[in-house]
Amino acid sequence: MMKTLRTIHAEDLEDIAIGGAILGTGGGGDPYVGKLMAQEAIRKHGPVKLVDVDELPDDALVVPVCMMGAPTVMTEKLPQGDELMNAFRQLEKVLGRKIDAVLCGEAGGINSTTPFVVAAASGLPLVDGDGMGRAYPELQMETFTLHGVSATPMVLCDDKGNSLVLETVSNGWTERLARAATVEMGGSALLAFYPMSGEVAKKAVVRGTLSLCVNLGRTLRETRTAHADPVAAITRLLGASIIFHGRVKDVDRRTIGGFARGSARFDGLDDWKGHGFRLDFQNEFLMAERDGKIICTTPDLITLLEAETGAPVTADSLRYGLRLVALAFPCNPQWQTPAGIALVGPRYFGYDTDYKPYAFT
Repeated sequence: MMKTLRTIHAEDLEDIAIGGAILGTGGGGDPYVGKLMAQEAIRKHGPVKLVDVDELPDDALVVPVCMMGAPTVMTEKLPQGDELMNAFRQLEKVLGRKIDAVLCGEAGGINSTTPFVVAAASGLPLVDGDGMGRAYPELQMETFTLHGVSATPMVLCDDKGNSLVLETVSNGWTERLARAATVEMGGSALLAFYPMSGEVAKKAVVRGTLSLCVNLGRTLRETRTAHADPVAAITRLLGASIIFHGRVKDVDRRTIGGFARGSARFDGLDDWKGHGFRLDFQNEFLMAERDGKIICTTPDLITLLEAETGAPVTADSLRYGLRLVALAFPCNPQWQTPAGIALVGPRYFGYDTDYKPYAFT
């Protein structure tokens, strides 16, 4: 019998969605969409049991689920809610056995909440962790890849009833083929992938991220109620550094090849008056420049909060005039290995710079 860390009810999804948006570093899809899907599933099927990965038997079958596509599309093309369970059940058929636990593919935005849909509908426990500790734009960008886990067999489903099973020679090929299928499916798809044993999950999972989402959302909510400084509270909880405070002056954003790509520029306010700031993104914020100098890059995390409310702001919701605070905070140590940097470092995304860990204070 697995020991439950905490039981997640429908009302808890408010905090989790906000926390997921903060860890999403500007991407991962609209947390509001995922929250509604998860709340409906929990109201229909009952609460979700969150468990520590160490509670899993070594021979357990653990499967992550997520939504794939450009965040700008996800906000306009809402899932019906049963596509994730279709993918989950079809993967069981492919594997020829029952799945024992659900896992979160990424702890950002919509995908911090979509696993609750499957966990509620299936009655299975949900592991407190994920494969990124944040959000990243491509399927192979998982700590699971660093531990030799294959992303396939994988099942993709869309809102029209189509489903696709992929078997690929590498996780890079999984991304290429799944991305092409997702574009044809209208820009977003629901999927089950990276089946692994409990033994492997204990090594590969970024631990505690769903509990962190809960704590981030609760901290923001309670700080506002107390009329305290929400940005300062989130900064302390994350061990983050404030790297800029300013107003958005320009946004260049396009949806290309299933990704929301672009950059945003800011003019400094208060202590940052007279300084400039730029963020580059591919779904997620990947590189920050201040006064023309690169100060933080992936895999360290960069997120934007509204200066007054502390609410997280995604790349697809950036617009002229918003007053925002940019935070940087450290990535999971697995990403700082040579293999991790090769997979998600700045050069992979086409930036002509090496990764240097941000000097957090």
